[in-house]
Amino acid sequence: MKKFLEPTPYIDCGAEPVEKKAQEIIRGISADRDRAIKIFYAVRDGIRYSLYGKRSLPEHFRASFILAAGEGYCVQKAILLVALSRAASIPARLRFAAIRSHLMSKDMLEKRGSNLFPYHGYTDLYIEGSWVKATPTFDLGSCMNAGLRPVEFDGRLDALLPSTALDGRPHIEYIEDRGFFEDVPFDAIMEASLRHKYLSS
Repeated sequence: MKKFLEPTPYIDCGAEPVEKKAQEIIRGISADRDRAIKIFYAVRDGIRYSLYGKRSLPEHFRASFILAAGEGYCVQKAILLVALSRAASIPARLRFAAIRSHLMSKDMLEKRGSNLFPYHGYTDLYIEGSWVKATPTFDLGSCMNAGLRPVEFDGRLDALLPSTALDGRPHIEYIEDRGFFEDVPFDAIMEASLRHKYLSS
């Protein structure tokens, strides 16, 4: 369990800004489950979801960079959630899955060439003796604007992206669980991205 509390090149939970932010979020909260919930919502809603932020270089996937940017896509937000959790003494690890999004705009579908996201990032948090999945991808504002169901997290049940939108239309389909990773598989993510027309800046 110790390794899930330690910093890595990408999950720089020992960086001063990350440690400071974690302590700010959990101030006055003693129970791990309550701390985890507070951190989850701080990342879900405090870091704006964006597909267009910087993510072409390794440093763009460092937790401290993501915190400073204030935005990110699923992988980046998951990295930050893991780092902040570790900084708050909650064991955490990165997890990946291949998913299909059925609610992509025509423009985005044309840019990417596919509605398959081969490396969707989310997290495992170790709370009260169990690993719990937590997905902080879409902030509440993004969900309201797009008519999506926000992911809610209680620290007990897995919190994954909903399969349907608020109006019942199909949204997220989980295709393959890639398991957990010791650190960000940057090369694999970049290689998978190159298979699509769309490349972020």
